[in-house]
Amino acid sequence: MHPTLFHLFGITITSYGASKALAALAAGWLLSREFRRLGWNTAVVTNLVLATTVVGFLGAKLYYLAEHAHDMMSHDFGGSGFTWYGGFLAGAATFLLLARHYRLPIATLAGISTAPLSVAYGIGRIGCLLAGDGTYGRPTSLPWGVTFTHGTMPTTVPVHPTPLYEALAAFATAVLLWRVRRRWQPSTMVAVYLILAGTARFLVEIVRINTKAWLGLTQPQLWSLALVAVGAAVLLLPWRRWSPSRIVDQPLATGPPR
Repeated sequence: MHPTLFHLFGITITSYGASKALAALAAGWLLSREFRRLGWNTAVVTNLVLATTVVGFLGAKLYYLAEHAHDMMSHDFGGSGFTWYGGFLAGAATFLLLARHYRLPIATLAGISTAPLSVAYGIGRIGCLLAGDGTYGRPTSLPWGVTFTHGTMPTTVPVHPTPLYEALAAFATAVLLWRVRRRWQPSTMVAVYLILAGTARFLVEIVRINTKAWLGLTQPQLWSLALVAVGAAVLLLPWRRWSPSRIVDQPLATGPPR
């Protein structure tokens, strides 16, 4: 693995950091295409992606610190140690606040953001794989087992490359959502994303090395079940009967501020 990519003017460029920057750029590019299709102001995308990313990382760090408050160490305040669900919650809250600020229809915006979000998550997981940051799984004798000899958290025993599993699931989800984005209504897009993302993480946790939290399940598995439950609930709510063309393909009458 390659935790460090190169040095530039005395600054160390890590695979983890580079992947997160690339993830934000990819999400912004895809979201800009959707804004353009709907006749919305694409300048909003930069603020939306940047703020969501920054606050999301802050939320992921704070959640991680809260999780490990009992064995806090100084390195926990550095570049390692993030919990995805903390970032997801903080990012989602920021996303909703900015949607209201820019007077964007939240349902439609959430729907068109699902594929970009899934792409970004997949790219981010590739960064975790390259960094060998300890998010890998249990030891395995399978042919695709990976050793992270030079990883941030090294191991010489072949283990499940769980970040790769998650990345593949995320990219597959993104392809599906991108292909149906003109046909499915926003609520369905959000629901399917939540169900698929939650299911993928729940299954990956089976071979991950995480402490059991409740009923024999890890904390990420409990969060995953919550996501699946929310997604299933969204599918059953009355707004799933709204016309897809009326919501997804029709631009706003006035459009967001320009």
